[in-house]
Amino acid sequence: MINHEDMGVFAQIASTGSLSKAARNLGISLTVVSKRLNRLERDLGVRLVNRSSRKTRLTDEGYAFIPMVRDILSRIEAAEASVSMHKTEVVGTLRVTATIEFASGLIAPILGKFLHQNPGLKIELISTDKLLDIVGENIDIAVRQAPLRDSGLVARAIAPDWRVLVASPDYIAQHGAPMTPADLATHRCIVLGDPPVTTWRLKRGVEQVSTDVSWTILSSDGGAAQGACIGGAGIALKSIWSARSELTSGRLVEVLPGWRPPFIPIQAVSASRHHQPLRVKAFIDFLRLSLQDELRTCPVLSKMTNIATSDWMAQ
Repeated sequence: MINHEDMGVFAQIASTGSLSKAARNLGISLTVVSKRLNRLERDLGVRLVNRSSRKTRLTDEGYAFIPMVRDILSRIEAAEASVSMHKTEVVGTLRVTATIEFASGLIAPILGKFLHQNPGLKIELISTDKLLDIVGENIDIAVRQAPLRDSGLVARAIAPDWRVLVASPDYIAQHGAPMTPADLATHRCIVLGDPPVTTWRLKRGVEQVSTDVSWTILSSDGGAAQGACIGGAGIALKSIWSARSELTSGRLVEVLPGWRPPFIPIQAVSASRHHQPLRVKAFIDFLRLSLQDELRTCPVLSKMTNIATSDWMAQ
């Protein structure tokens, strides 16, 4: 395969009419220039330059080849400039995936401000409750709450998350509130997941319990499960971020206060930390700061937090 640096040397020889002048312009030795020209001629199987101690002149093949060389070098330069721009500017298309609830409730509301700051960017937001193959689906960022299973991926914690047991006031009025985790077995429960998670692991201080629940409603859509919960269909286990508005308005209330599943942070997962486009880092930083702002200003988030917000932000 022809080396494009060899073509660059040939282009300099054609422009200057001299191997020594080409060497000076390129900042390399005359010996290197001669070796690269010889290699290019060998790869092509033709002589491009007739040279003697006094004169250097392109052959007919050299004259025919030089316009193509200059076009190729120009294209390479443009390609390198385009790639370099992605390292220094927030441009291109950013592919982000998140659960349906997180995409609509956490990510979509901040996109306008982020795009206003970065007008050269386009965002493709893929809302799904399925775990997509980040590499196979060409995903730049996946916002997830699940533990990282693929050691080849990189996860950055962007916000704390707590899951809480919630129900509507109507459900509590009709069925009463569970007093202990064991009482959940006798209540109507709304289970989320595919496959469904029917064992709820809860913790309060040093106490830990696992409770098997029977579902009344099973859904693969977190938003649908929350809607059913608001309608009085049963008790659901929800992310505090997803339920914060309903808890603030009183449409949902917490049951078994203090009993919560083990802490899982919200994470931004990407394929690699190395040679990462600036748009990926910029969006992760922006999302993290946006969630930190809400941690400070949302009364429900502040009240429910078991980890000091200031300690989290220092991480």
